Amino acid sequence: MNSYRKQLRFQVPSRRGFINITPDCEEALRESGIKEGLMLVNAMHITASVFINDDESGLHHDYEVWLEKLAPHEPVSQYRHNGYEDNADAHMKRQIMGREVVVAITDGQLDFGTWEQIFYGEFDGRREKSVLIKIIGE
Repeated sequence: MNSYRKQLRFQVPSRRGFINITPDCEEALRESGIKEGLMLVNAMHITASVFINDDESGLHHDYEVWLEKLAPHEPVSQYRHNGYEDNADAHMKRQIMGREVVVAITDGQLDFGTWEQIFYGEFDGRREKSVLIKIIGE
């Protein structure tokens, strides 16, 4: 069995944002030379997420609204975590959206369902963060 590791780096200029990282994952797969196996993609920070869904701007807006209802940023005083930082809501949003995804690799391609894409979700941006891609297989 072979393995390949690549780290992506992001600096989202706003507090929140969604980035389609499917092309980055496909590039890593090509670099790996692996034709059959699994790809793990995970956020390396506790206020960021990796998830799979449709690349549709209305859906991304709906996520923003829904997540803000579930874990509103303000008032920041509502959270015990907020002291040095004001990002308790970002931790909760990440918990809801998830840490990682695993995608099957078949014939050298990510084996997606219709419309599936991989996204990096940022909930406490304005500083550099990273995503780990780990590929194992033959």
